[in-house]
Amino acid sequence: MATVSDFVIQRVTEWGVTRVFGFPGDGAGAFDGALGKAEKEGTGLEYIRPTHEEICGLMATAHAKFTGETGVCIATSSPGAFHLLNGLYDAQMDNQPVVAIVGQQGLNALGTFTMQESNLERVFADVAVYVQTIVSPEQAQAVVDTAFRTARLRLGPAVIVIPHDVQAMKMVEPSPANWVSRSSAVGASTAITPPESEIVKMAGIINAGQKVTFLVGHGATGATAEVLEAARLAGAGIITALRGKQVVPSDVPHHTQQLGLLGSLPSLKQMKHCDTLVLLGTNYPYGQFLPESGQARAVQVDLKPEQMGLRYPTELNVWGDVKATLEALIPHLDAKTDLSWQNGIADEMVSWEKEMAAQAALEYSDGVNPRRVIHELNKRLPPRAIVTADAGTTADWYGHHIRLRDGMLGDMSGRLATMLAAMPYAVAAKFAYPDRTVVCTIGDGAFQMLGMNELITVKKYLSRWSNPQLVIVVMHNDDLGQVSWEMRTEDGNPVWRTAQDVESVDYAGWAELLGFEAVRVRADDEVEAALDRAFAHRGVTLIDAYCSKNVPPLPAHITAEFAKNTALALLKGDPYLLEVAKDSAEALLSEGIERVKGTLHLGQGDGATER
Repeated sequence: MATVSDFVIQRVTEWGVTRVFGFPGDGAGAFDGALGKAEKEGTGLEYIRPTHEEICGLMATAHAKFTGETGVCIATSSPGAFHLLNGLYDAQMDNQPVVAIVGQQGLNALGTFTMQESNLERVFADVAVYVQTIVSPEQAQAVVDTAFRTARLRLGPAVIVIPHDVQAMKMVEPSPANWVSRSSAVGASTAITPPESEIVKMAGIINAGQKVTFLVGHGATGATAEVLEAARLAGAGIITALRGKQVVPSDVPHHTQQLGLLGSLPSLKQMKHCDTLVLLGTNYPYGQFLPESGQARAVQVDLKPEQMGLRYPTELNVWGDVKATLEALIPHLDAKTDLSWQNGIADEMVSWEKEMAAQAALEYSDGVNPRRVIHELNKRLPPRAIVTADAGTTADWYGHHIRLRDGMLGDMSGRLATMLAAMPYAVAAKFAYPDRTVVCTIGDGAFQMLGMNELITVKKYLSRWSNPQLVIVVMHNDDLGQVSWEMRTEDGNPVWRTAQDVESVDYAGWAELLGFEAVRVRADDEVEAALDRAFAHRGVTLIDAYCSKNVPPLPAHITAEFAKNTALALLKGDPYLLEVAKDSAEALLSEGIERVKGTLHLGQGDGATER
């Protein structure tokens, strides 16, 4: 006898899902039992059980990001369901289709304040694009189909709540009756092309521009060829948002990488001087780095209409899929003959890369230069590698030094900017692409949160991966570095060690305890050998890099407020005053030398331009 749970599992597979991330519990007991029965019969889903429900949510979001499929996570009633929230907010804020299936106490318990009975529809109302409780077998089909269809169309998480007794009810075929909906497991197309009249307007704006810049986000994934061709015709420079890094290969000379605090100076200069801005699949949130109002004519293309015209006063908002829209646009674009704007951008990027190399070469008295670790890591990334990062200072080094070449993938928690995601993302990437090398770059604070425990998950599932190579680079500085620098630069406060200190742990020893390779790096001259060893090993390697905590994550442009707040923080008794002052001075000096060399054309050939 097929139950509601049996039906839901079958329907999930009809939506193209083959893998789910779950954690069992009594509130989902009947559903868990049905999952086990389906696995035994060979008709079920691959069920991945990490060490915590929060990781289930983050892994489902990462799966959606890396594959373009709908991610699915499963948990029990209120305690487990609550733990999913952080991962679901990650999906909501980064526009990813995820479906969460959560248990609930029996129907008769609803509203009676019994153990583990809570109003889950109210709990998930803020995060979900759709949340509904299945209260009868006749309703199950419509709720499951609507959840998947809505998640894919509205690009966010949907939640299906199934009370325990409903999970075990006999499934019935919905009949043509009043109040009964009969639905299909068919998604709606998202390859939306705007009307021809909008395409013509968009082409007119771009064709009229002399200094065109494309700002490309993760929403342009799958449209790399179209972005490059449109930029070629428009003579445009290209900037990628941090989560759009993988869309445009790093060897495109007029791709200046990221913008903002962890962006490049060529990107900032594009924004200050462009006369036309084209936003492609991005909800870039930092308006202070965008052009002055009225400076540039702007067009935005996105599938999320509520997020258009929100960061910059755009002249034209085009509701459409980036790939389909650019395919329609390209025949209307005039090929620029004057490529001085684009070529100048490429020249500036050459100078910037020299500056990044100079920053990575600096040595600090209190530990390894974290920039050197990531800079050298980047040189060794194999073809088709996947790189993840947390949202601490590691994200700065990721933005400044990681260059994703064609075929590589890279991602992190974006607008939610959670430190927790790097390791769950890396493990999810290994499940999605078991033949590819995955690299997780993570700070020690983030590694203590959701990294150390996920090494247990790696140990559990390692044999499933055809290529077991997974490299975890832990930036070990015993400090919540990003927050420490934010305290200084944003609020003018000294570091508060009571809150900021991270208890030092032998991370390499923990990896060795689990049977993995581990390398301790305590000096700059050990970095290259450690990375060579890691990439030579066909398995899991953890690099425990004892890094300086005082290396400043310098933005491309030091504002007066940034400098003033940092100085105030140091003068108020920052415990690392001398180290921070010295290391910041060395970093700034290195930056200045490279820019002077650029001005004087020293060692850069005839293509150098003033920085």
